[in-house]
Amino acid sequence: MPGSSPRGFFAEENGAIAPTFAIGLFVLIGMAGISFDYARLATLDTELQTAADQAALAAASQLDGRANAMTRATNAASNLVSNKTIFGDNGGTAVTIATTAFYQSYDSAADTFGADATTDAEASVVKVAINARKAFYALTPVIGLFNSGDINAEAIAGLGSSICKVPPLMICNPNEANNTTFPTASDRGKGILLEAGGGGGTWGPGNYGYLDFGGGAKDLEQSLGANGSVEDCLNQADLKTKTGNNAAVTRGLNTRFDIYDNGLTAYCAAGNGNCSPAQNVTKDVIHLAFGNGPDQSNNCRVDGGGDPWVLPSIGYTGQSATPLPTSMGLPRDACHATSTTGSCGGGRFGDGGWNRALYFSVNHPGVAVSIAQAWAGRATEGELSRYDVYRWEIATSRLADRAAESRQRLNGQGKPIGQALPHYSFPAPKCAASVAPNTSQKDRRLLTAAVVNCTADNVQGATTLKNIVNWVDLFYVEPSISRTYAGVTYTRPDQIYVEVVGVAERPGGGTAFQYYQRQQPRLLK
Repeated sequence: MPGSSPRGFFAEENGAIAPTFAIGLFVLIGMAGISFDYARLATLDTELQTAADQAALAAASQLDGRANAMTRATNAASNLVSNKTIFGDNGGTAVTIATTAFYQSYDSAADTFGADATTDAEASVVKVAINARKAFYALTPVIGLFNSGDINAEAIAGLGSSICKVPPLMICNPNEANNTTFPTASDRGKGILLEAGGGGGTWGPGNYGYLDFGGGAKDLEQSLGANGSVEDCLNQADLKTKTGNNAAVTRGLNTRFDIYDNGLTAYCAAGNGNCSPAQNVTKDVIHLAFGNGPDQSNNCRVDGGGDPWVLPSIGYTGQSATPLPTSMGLPRDACHATSTTGSCGGGRFGDGGWNRALYFSVNHPGVAVSIAQAWAGRATEGELSRYDVYRWEIATSRLADRAAESRQRLNGQGKPIGQALPHYSFPAPKCAASVAPNTSQKDRRLLTAAVVNCTADNVQGATTLKNIVNWVDLFYVEPSISRTYAGVTYTRPDQIYVEVVGVAERPGGGTAFQYYQRQQPRLLK
């Protein structure tokens, strides 16, 4: 200040804060730089972890146990993170996968993996690791740091499965002993004589049982007969077999043949439309004319009394074309038709050799088997399945009523009374309206069943199923009833006779694991 003395200059206090402010400003800039670059670091870490999570979920969605599942999973993860728009940094550099590993299981509590998956069927868990990235600092270099170092991310995911929209039916894997999946292409058209499991012993190939969705025998019977899904979805990890064989619940299945027996759950009464028959209910049992006349009855039972469904006087028992059965449904494999156990070399598993010519002679006289063969596109007559014929009959309108024979009416105890009256074979439903298949519903004669390795899972009674190896579509060949001719019993009501159609498919034709398993990938870590 002009005129001031040196002593005044040194005593002047104006601007004394400036050095302190300068020092503080340097610290504030450093802190702001650290905060800014830390935010960049945190953002990159979040982006990489998100990429890992999404890649693991994409990979897990492919772990369906089928061919090339691990290859498809690896490609799904890689394709997802390579999308620069979603996962690229500001410079447009794509995120990349470092490793994809597959395991048979994962224990979340212990954070440990089970054995490595060496086959597609074993792979149930995937771990995806993302290639490391660095966050390059903009302001932190003031204090001497230029990048974050490697930032890593990984995620573990699996496929959660729920069982939905399927009859609670399971069968023991016929091919478990030779470690082969079921069904194969060569299994198509072969009959299976399914026997109820249970009785205290371990189940084996050819046994059938039921999945435990809760409830008792009435609920089970209702589930087997219902047109649509009546059960809640059940977590596959909690899936168990049901105790006891509940043989009487096959009455629910028989509604698909237009048969409504005594004791059937009220839910499946003939008139309410809950358990409707198929379009084609061709079967061996016969009936008086349906209607309102004095000689007509609407009794829809097979258990006797009041003019129910009855067996023909001559039924199919594996015999030749002489004499002709007076009524005949699509039959068992010939070797299974000879007795309750049959004489098939494969035991409960037939060879697909059923009497096509005899069936056509009884039901379509004058029509050559080759007509149906050509319609179905089969190269040989031996390739023509029962399911092919069933569909041909629907498609070509061959469901006309046929006079089967004259039989005496029955009284309430199933004993003949009065004059003989004509009985008929009714290929189209008479007791209840049929349900035509549509894009959201399978044909009523198709049963989707779980294929279980009963020996490996030691199935006996209520057993938790560790692994359902496949799902199969089965054609329900004949009603599950007792058939006795000349004092010999050929079938029992607790047996279910089916023909293999193939790996289960969604209505509409496409392969659909999700039709019977609702699956959702989920992060495990």
